[in-house]
Amino acid sequence: MTHLQPYTQEDLKQHTRWRWGETKLGQSLATLDADSSLQEHTARFVLLGIPEDIGVRANYGRPGTAKAWKRFMDAFCNIQHNRHFEPDNILVLGTIACQDLTAEADQLQTDDPFFPNKIGAIIKELDERVSDCIRAIVAVDKLPIVIGGGHNNAYGMLKGSSQALHKPINCINIDAHTDFRPTEHRHSGNGFSYARETGHLGRYFMHGLHKNYTSEAIWKTLVADELCTYTLFDRWIEMSPETQSKLWNKNIKWLSNEAFGLELDLDAIANMGSSAMSPTGFSLEEVRQMLQELVAKKQLCYVHLCEGAPKHELFPGQVGKALAVLVSDLIENK
Repeated sequence: MTHLQPYTQEDLKQHTRWRWGETKLGQSLATLDADSSLQEHTARFVLLGIPEDIGVRANYGRPGTAKAWKRFMDAFCNIQHNRHFEPDNILVLGTIACQDLTAEADQLQTDDPFFPNKIGAIIKELDERVSDCIRAIVAVDKLPIVIGGGHNNAYGMLKGSSQALHKPINCINIDAHTDFRPTEHRHSGNGFSYARETGHLGRYFMHGLHKNYTSEAIWKTLVADELCTYTLFDRWIEMSPETQSKLWNKNIKWLSNEAFGLELDLDAIANMGSSAMSPTGFSLEEVRQMLQELVAKKQLCYVHLCEGAPKHELFPGQVGKALAVLVSDLIENK
């Protein structure tokens, strides 16, 4: 993990607000000692941050996802360590180095006719850094929970997992968009199509697509690809709870008998601060239920929570607290 920036106990202290008579998670979470290995650590869950918005900018979207990891840690470290939440099974690994790549992207001009190729090359370097870290975590049978960053990093998640397990990885993507755009220059809208092209993506289930924001060309691609299936959010809300449950269970069964990744783009949640924020979508409570069900599946090999943009949140702390709730749901003791 050449480009990993490891977290230390001192880093955790910077996120934690200490209070007499209470113990916060930031006082109890584990980090990896310099003289110990990831494989030797007893934790199942490994927290990793990708503080960048290069892929979003490459897709001509609104930047801001680079701040999600810090806001998440500010919230997560201040959850109470009590009888409902024991942190023994969690390791805070650190962040993937993105500062140099961000500085390089900052020098580019969007009106440069070679902008797409130049920024795409930067993202390809980021892909390698992400896949390298994910491969190392999955190879030692641990579950990475990754806070992005843009959805471009789905490619590195799938590639690293696929390389660790030596086979394509199925994926559920809870998202308003397919991110299955053509494999032009790399950006946040084509991580899954690149993973399909390179053989790292197996079955692909997109849950909650918004029909108004998917091109006809992509619809044709999805119909022609027998390894893809999807639900439309616009149809989902017209269904009875019984019909929703049957369809959900059918698609999850189709997906989860083999190794699969879990992707959540925060723009799938209504009014959530994200790079493509929408007034309509799933509620946070609905998404919490989905994630709690999926993390119990034995074949789950990674979780990726991306596209959160504190810059666009409706109230202070919205994105960080939402991410902290989602992660605590995934790893709390039942």
